[in-house]
Amino acid sequence: MILRRLAEKLKQQHWTAIGIDLLILVLGVFLGMQVSNWNEDRENNHKAAVFTARLKADLRVEDWSYQFLITYNREVLANANRAADSLEGKSEMSDEAFLVSAYRATQYKEPARRRSSYDELISTGAIGLIRDQNLRDTAMRLYSVATFDNLVREGKQSRYREAFRMSLPNAVQRTLGKQCGDHYIEPGDNARIHGVLDYPCSIGLSAQVIAESAKALRSNAELLPLLRLRIADLETRLGDLTSNNRTLMNNLHAIATEKP
Repeated sequence: MILRRLAEKLKQQHWTAIGIDLLILVLGVFLGMQVSNWNEDRENNHKAAVFTARLKADLRVEDWSYQFLITYNREVLANANRAADSLEGKSEMSDEAFLVSAYRATQYKEPARRRSSYDELISTGAIGLIRDQNLRDTAMRLYSVATFDNLVREGKQSRYREAFRMSLPNAVQRTLGKQCGDHYIEPGDNARIHGVLDYPCSIGLSAQVIAESAKALRSNAELLPLLRLRIADLETRLGDLTSNNRTLMNNLHAIATEKP
């Protein structure tokens, strides 16, 4: 309608009215763009707040998993060192204690990752919605670091684990797992994070079966070299978690424990 009036006034050369209509037209376009921008900004601010809250919630879980992996693998390493010391003749252990430590040295954990929010942000190109640079950088570093995958892979594919499993009857292994295996704890349970694996236990097998099982392990010439490799791998990954990625670990913990 304004354009039609403007055309008529141009024909009649009503310059003042033309100027007023032009001003109204320009103001209308400007205000329409501003309203559109305001709506877009409001929507982006809402998305940013939602994704930031979701990402922080995921990182709180990841922080617990990070600390759990350090604690758990230190317990695996402690048992591996005990078993190695016994095989090398550096310390005396009962057959039962040796069997338990040798078994626990085979263990590994693969905690479920909480990365759905991060993956959605990356896949949609919306990572820029996370305006807190430290939060964004910490998440990007956490979800790209290879240490977690290496730790799980080396545990699964451990040749020591394979040699141990091949040396003992399945019934003995099942009993070891039942009596001396991992205690289950709920994710986020800080009170019970220690002692998931390294706790006093009794195998519950006869003295003869325990002695025969320990002898089978001790007589396996490949076991000690493979256990040494397992120890070296664990020490490397624990070094990665606690030293090489110390800044990541500290930033993650700071984000996870900050007050709302």
